[in-house]
Amino acid sequence: MILRAQESVLVVVDVQERLLPAIHESARVVRNAGMLLKAAAALSVPVLVTEQYSRGLGPTVEAVRAELPPGTPVIEKITFGSTGEPAFNTAIEELKRPQIVLCGTEAHVCVMQTALGLRQQGHEVYLVADAVSSRTPANHAAALERMRAAGVTIVTTEMVLFEWMERAGTPVFKVIVALVK
Repeated sequence: MILRAQESVLVVVDVQERLLPAIHESARVVRNAGMLLKAAAALSVPVLVTEQYSRGLGPTVEAVRAELPPGTPVIEKITFGSTGEPAFNTAIEELKRPQIVLCGTEAHVCVMQTALGLRQQGHEVYLVADAVSSRTPANHAAALERMRAAGVTIVTTEMVLFEWMERAGTPVFKVIVALVK
C-alpha cells in the first residue's frame, strides 16, 4: 500500500474561513495542506476541494486557495461526508484513481465521514494525520483511531510527499525537498 502520485487524488475537506479559528493547531493544518497542494501540482496529482455550507462557514481560506491548481473543482456540500454529495462522487469516479489522500477539518466530523464513505465505496483512503484537526485534540485522536479501525491508512505529510516522489535525483525532488526544509 505505497502511495503513487499517478494513482492518487488529494481531497482538501472544509478548510474554511469561519471554521478555522476554532480548530486546534489550525496553522499546522494550513501549512501541511499547502505542502500537499504544492507537491500535488509538481507531480500532477489531481485535487478536489469541499466546502461545508460556505454561506455560513465562508470559503476555503486564502492560504489554501492560493495553492490550488487552476480549475480545481470546489464542491459545496451540506452533508457532512463528502460522499453524500453526488457531485463529489462523480468527480472521484471520473478521475479513476484508487488512492484518496485526505486532509482538512474537522477530523471527527466531515473528514471522518468522508473517509468512511470512500472506504465503503472501495477506495484506498490515506488520512494525513498532521494535516487534519478538530476543535479539540480528543476529537482528533478519537477520529484517527476510528478511521484506522475502519481500514483507513494513517500517514503524515512527509510520508505522502516522499512516496509520491518515489526517488531522489529528479527535478521534482529539489522542489519537494525544499518544502520540508
